[in-house]
Amino acid sequence: MSEAYRRAGVDLDAAARSVAMIRKAAEVARTPEVVDGVGGFAGSYRLDDGRLLVAATDGAGTKCEIARRAGRFDTIGIDLVAMSVNDVACTGAHPLFFLDCVVVGRLDPETVAAIVGGVAEGCLRADCALLGGETAEHPGVMEPDAFDLTGCCVGLLEADRALGPDRVREGDVLIGLASTGLHANGFSLVRSALLDSGAYRLEDAPKELGRPLVDELLEPTAVYAPFVPTLASEGVIAAAAHVTGGGLPENLARALPTGLGADIERGAWREPPVFDLVQRACGASTEEMFRTFNMGVGMVLVTPEEHADAVLERARLASVIGRVVANTGVRIA
Repeated sequence: MSEAYRRAGVDLDAAARSVAMIRKAAEVARTPEVVDGVGGFAGSYRLDDGRLLVAATDGAGTKCEIARRAGRFDTIGIDLVAMSVNDVACTGAHPLFFLDCVVVGRLDPETVAAIVGGVAEGCLRADCALLGGETAEHPGVMEPDAFDLTGCCVGLLEADRALGPDRVREGDVLIGLASTGLHANGFSLVRSALLDSGAYRLEDAPKELGRPLVDELLEPTAVYAPFVPTLASEGVIAAAAHVTGGGLPENLARALPTGLGADIERGAWREPPVFDLVQRACGASTEEMFRTFNMGVGMVLVTPEEHADAVLERARLASVIGRVVANTGVRIA
């Protein structure tokens, strides 16, 4: 596991064990309409007409703390939407609607309005409706200016167009869609290494970034819908992986079938300089960095070779980063 991340207070191995335990607990609430269980990018529920409802839930993580410290609340809602919408898009589903939950220590109307304004912007980018939400005040439990965000996205999919490991074949091309930077993962480590250590202040502008650190850290997560679902509906991609916590090794593996792996060529894409800044500050190994962060690849599309050029032509800031191979695991060289 990532020792640097453990020192920052996050135990990835414990998270993996939790998922295994949750999977067992969730089985008792399964109905015949459920297609996918806990552990995929999103859950699917079969409708009578052969279509699937697809749902995913997530939060903006401790990136919220950066927004709180900076007093900037207008973009963190985009991150919230992106985290769930991108998971739904991995199945090929078009997002239909989103619901948010804003939990605050003390209700400040202007702050909540700014946060939800960002949620609305995220929904516009994903071409889905903001259906509703909840605002909860937790005095005495949270600090007055603290807040946390969670949300849920529901999408719709024709069952015969569903993306997944069953469509993946040896030799398929792996296309990486560029991230906008850190997205919304690994911020406990980022905060510990860059800010709490005293190495930098939010207003500092490290020369390798070319802008204030706060702008880099609060850069919103890229939204990959409706682009990915459109490709899925056209039948030109086989699977997709949203690169979040666990990085390329863990998330890409979820899009591959038993018996197949992936060879990734590091250097085939641009790694934003913020990752090197974090690595030097925390002393993490390259392996730890790739297991914690997206390292510049926010989404991986798995496509048959005959469709690869067409996908690249339509994608914005994309690169061929590797291939599906007849081995297990994801290797980065």
